[in-house]
Amino acid sequence: MSTPPPPHVCAAFGARGVEPELVDLGPVWRAGDVALRQAVSPAEASWVAQTLGDLTVPDLRVARPVRSSDGRYVVGGWMAHRFLAGRPEPRYDEVISASLRLHKATSHLARPRFLGTRADVFATADRVAWDEERGVRLTPELGGRLFDLFAEYRRDTDLTPQVVHGDLFGNVLFDGDEPPAIMDFTAFHRPPEWAAAVVVVDAMAWGGADDALAKRWAHLQDWSQALLRALLFRLAVHALHPKSTSRSMRGLERAAHRISQFV
Repeated sequence: MSTPPPPHVCAAFGARGVEPELVDLGPVWRAGDVALRQAVSPAEASWVAQTLGDLTVPDLRVARPVRSSDGRYVVGGWMAHRFLAGRPEPRYDEVISASLRLHKATSHLARPRFLGTRADVFATADRVAWDEERGVRLTPELGGRLFDLFAEYRRDTDLTPQVVHGDLFGNVLFDGDEPPAIMDFTAFHRPPEWAAAVVVVDAMAWGGADDALAKRWAHLQDWSQALLRALLFRLAVHALHPKSTSRSMRGLERAAHRISQFV
């Protein structure tokens, strides 16, 4: 279990004397009407706060950032936003629809500077999937072998990169008939079709979705390449991540088999 935010952090964000409670399995802690999460990168956390603070998306609830009492977005390695009710649900078509609406609203954003210096597993996997970085060793039995097989099908694409949220599976919240909600923004500079395809790959691998989900969104531009790049991204993440297991690999193998018909 992750460590809760200390009292001085809660107080700084207006939740003095409130005992934080872990939301589901984390990593978000709720203190009254404030939700707190650790900020790995202060620059990225500030960008996310500013972006979500200004963002308006039709039929999508967006968690607004909370500044500390002295105006900061990050205090002691923590950031905060207004708590939004809801839980992830297997409403994958609605997640993809929300993704497309979100990315229409973010199409004007400039590429964040911190993306150029990110070197975590996800950033590396992203560059490898798009053939922008080579020589990275991908553990064969945890995704590397399948990556090499599917990488042969990459071809040039006219898809237009922009700022997108690249991790919406499990991060879109539903609360009855309320519009879906997002509480964070995992930034990538990739086509919005790719971001939708990542949801499809994740839903096929770990969410019980079948081929019909991918087929319903086949009208999106260059969908086969979007799906392929999303699959390569997840395979590379899995092959690089220290917590990957053969059990989670089985889900990706199922997704790869299903996506093979599209590429």
